[in-house]
Amino acid sequence: MFIGRENELETLNKLYDKNTFEFVVLYGRRRVGKTTLINEFIKDKKAIFYSGLESNEKQNLELFSSSIMSALTGTETNSVFKDFNDALEQVYRMAKDERIILVIDEYPYLANCYNGISSLLAKFIDHKFLNSKLYLILCGSSLSFMENQVLGYQSPLYGRRTAQMKIKPFTFSECTKYYSNFNMQDLALAYGVTGGIPLYMSKIDDKKSMEDNIKDNFFDISAYLFEEPSNLIKQECREPMQYNAIIKSIATGSSKMGEISQSSGLNDTSAASNYITKLMSLGIIVKEFPYKSERSKKTIYKLADSMFQFWYRFVPSNLALIQQGAKDKVYKRVEKQVTAYMGFVFEEICKQYLWQENLEGRLPIDFTDMGRWWGNDKTRHSETEIDIMADNDDNEAIFAECKWTNEAVGEAELKELQHQSTLFHYNKNVLILFSRSGFTKGCIELANSMEDVMLINFEDMKWK
Repeated sequence: MFIGRENELETLNKLYDKNTFEFVVLYGRRRVGKTTLINEFIKDKKAIFYSGLESNEKQNLELFSSSIMSALTGTETNSVFKDFNDALEQVYRMAKDERIILVIDEYPYLANCYNGISSLLAKFIDHKFLNSKLYLILCGSSLSFMENQVLGYQSPLYGRRTAQMKIKPFTFSECTKYYSNFNMQDLALAYGVTGGIPLYMSKIDDKKSMEDNIKDNFFDISAYLFEEPSNLIKQECREPMQYNAIIKSIATGSSKMGEISQSSGLNDTSAASNYITKLMSLGIIVKEFPYKSERSKKTIYKLADSMFQFWYRFVPSNLALIQQGAKDKVYKRVEKQVTAYMGFVFEEICKQYLWQENLEGRLPIDFTDMGRWWGNDKTRHSETEIDIMADNDDNEAIFAECKWTNEAVGEAELKELQHQSTLFHYNKNVLILFSRSGFTKGCIELANSMEDVMLINFEDMKWK
């Protein structure tokens, strides 16, 4: 089933309808649905689809030749072009007077085995493709490669693309459209354990409870998601044990480079930094700074993928039981910890909700940027953090706290958020409390006595 991606499909089709040369760079982390999107786009169009192999130049040329000739003749053929120059020459002849799409999926694999491919493509774009009806799509999963070696200034292809698209995981709003039988609580958990990755979402059955989904998908050795994180790391990384240790360290609470290095057993921050850089290029880890403090020394690292967060937090520590088939016992062990895990997910959901409401003009102020803040509370001489901060050029700000707990949020949380807002000097402060379980009478009364305070219950959020 193909859902979502309406904006991406609309953009691709608008470029197609121009009937002139187009060069689209399409990238995003693995499993995010790039190839599915491309296949949906080309399904009723004449196209050459070729996926790079993690192999040598000879085998890639053979596969590329086969893809071209199949599109040309409509039948499978063993013909192989002399080299990639001849292959691209044939593509040019086909696209000179007819609209045709050339998709090179897994472009980093091809570029790694044939270093000259980017220069060769640049030459063909400048001297031939520009005068054709070719629609070229380069697609890849290595974020750093696509951003630096295709889109970057040092790339031979720099400045030649006509559009670029970074494909991201589905939002919570899109998740609500994917499942029809879940209540809001189950939707949030489904979003959390899949990270909005379409392939992972397809493994969750909304005709079953989320408890059964988690047991069947994560705590069963035969399940796809049970193997997925380790398989992906083995596929992308040469030393999977070290990478697994880094990810598990972050998933279980380490966030600073020194902490990660020590808890992962590396005890070498330079080595840990290299592993983290690789994981960032795969879209698994992101670097974060306190809001408005990008040059801060308080850099932390977190998992960008909440499915990885869930897996590395709960699967390795229960592996022996899982291998014994005791998935019910494992779930009982982790059930209470899932609430704490969902705090991380709920914060992301609230950010998405604020952006939605901001774009619709339904907030007391219009903000232009958003982030999380942590640092020193000089009035109390202690460290503190704010889940969400957002502000604008008029010196107005939103301060928000997100509570995924079984208890109603009380007035103490609102007073604390009010205090945190005084650490900054804005002309106007808007305070927002998000709650999974509603608010106490005292909290509601206090909010009503204050200006620019919003209490938002998760169940009452409306999604586009």
